[in-house]
Amino acid sequence: MTGKSDHMAALKRIGRLEDEAIDLAEAALVLGALDKPGVTLDPYREHLAELAAAAHQAAGDHDFLETRTAAINRLMFESHGYRGDTETYDSPENANLLDVVDRRTGLPVSIGILYIHAARAAGLDITGLAFPGHFLLRATDGAERIIIDPFHGGQALEAGHLRDLLKQFMGADAELTPRHHAPVGNRDILLRLQNNIKARALKVNDTARASEILERMALVAPGVASVWQELGILSVHMGNLRRAMNALETFLDFAPSQDEEREAESLLKQIKSSLN
Repeated sequence: MTGKSDHMAALKRIGRLEDEAIDLAEAALVLGALDKPGVTLDPYREHLAELAAAAHQAAGDHDFLETRTAAINRLMFESHGYRGDTETYDSPENANLLDVVDRRTGLPVSIGILYIHAARAAGLDITGLAFPGHFLLRATDGAERIIIDPFHGGQALEAGHLRDLLKQFMGADAELTPRHHAPVGNRDILLRLQNNIKARALKVNDTARASEILERMALVAPGVASVWQELGILSVHMGNLRRAMNALETFLDFAPSQDEEREAESLLKQIKSSLN
């Protein structure tokens, strides 16, 4: 049986991979397994393989992007019954891919990970987007592009939909800019998935849980400075000074801005004074 140490080692291996080499859905399964002691991943891997094979058969031979995404939509949302969870949106189960597979419901990003897995198996060029508040996808074929909402049955979104959605999450004055539909990598998507769990933990002042998630994020994305910064600051508040020192020293290796550097160095000075 695979245990926590094996899963943590797997995350560390993922952290060493180039972004395009990361198996997105497999990595999300490993992250989810850390909160499911004793659960074997074999049935979930079989489900991913089934999705991939069915997607290749359903959407792999069509010429038009719209036809291919429609086939993925039927597979995901009709054949397998996936849907966005509008009733218990903040449930932690919605950010654990094992629970999402079991319950067939989840957050935009967790449903999106499964959608990407299926679509890529069918040969589609698909990526997540840096859209705030609501994870979206973009499928591309030459000059043809479709922006997809995985939370709402794979709905195709036009610019007007995106503007309305942006204002819903960012306020009435928010304006759509190219950065809102910039592509994000596999590692960014995994961080976004984990950020959902971390944010909900912080909302209820569960700093131990938030810290646990940040440690996993640091394994998956050791080159992301903000993860080390947040882990360091949170560790100071928790009184875990040695971990705080290690995290902040790692953060400083990324040559942050002058203000961030001063803040980190000030905290490190306080930490070292307390440890001496």
